Amino acid sequence: MSTAVTTAKETAVSTDIMDDIFEFAGEGTSYDSSEMQIPFVRLLQALSPQLNKKKAEFIEGAATGDAFNNVTNQYWEGEAGLAVIVCYQTTKYLEFTPRDLGGGFKGEINPNSHLLQQTSRAGSKEILPNGNELVKSDQHFCLIVDEDGSYQPVVIDMKSTQLKVSRRWKTQIAMQKVKNPATGAMVTPPVFATMWRLRSVEESNDQGSWNNWAVEKIGLLTDRELMLAGKAFRDSIAKGEVKAAPETDEHGSGGSGKDDIPF
Repeated sequence: MSTAVTTAKETAVSTDIMDDIFEFAGEGTSYDSSEMQIPFVRLLQALSPQLNKKKAEFIEGAATGDAFNNVTNQYWEGEAGLAVIVCYQTTKYLEFTPRDLGGGFKGEINPNSHLLQQTSRAGSKEILPNGNELVKSDQHFCLIVDEDGSYQPVVIDMKSTQLKVSRRWKTQIAMQKVKNPATGAMVTPPVFATMWRLRSVEESNDQGSWNNWAVEKIGLLTDRELMLAGKAFRDSIAKGEVKAAPETDEHGSGGSGKDDIPF
């Protein structure tokens, strides 16, 4: 998989420097956890500004269907995909001003709010009583695991046509069973014990084509340290110590403009 970063190229690091890195691991990186924001990883669509050389968001080398980190601009080739460990999942209901009225993220709506029962349908969009758009977002907090065993925390949020992928993924996770050799009982493994691969696939209908996620199971983890890292990440989210980066009205972030999947 490609892990190209637009800001720097990977260069070989000497053994001496690596020894120093391991010796001083973590020094100076203990930031206030309340300030930590987990980046989103999303798929590039045909109109994504990351593919437009004239835009500040441009990512050199990336192509339609690739996945990208919206903070670091790291990207992964869509066909090869990326390996992830799911650690936590939540569903958000987001309110946006329509793009033709200026756009803008207005905030989250409580999942128990009566407003969710008062929306009207306008094509593929849900419209709130005040005229703003309601966007349902399944947010999967994951660790992306690179080929060298390193990992990074991200949020993979699924909206619109991606929600069907999210539903299937959650079903696959919940239906997993492993046999306890000591008791013979079949148990559901913790969410952070399995690795999955996310790839990009093209879908289309009479309105056009777009890129969507495809999920396949890799298998149970064999690295205990990696599984414990996933549990620690899950615990941090549950305690409110880390949160996803703020929503914006840019492409792929849940906005309702022409750059989003309109189908």
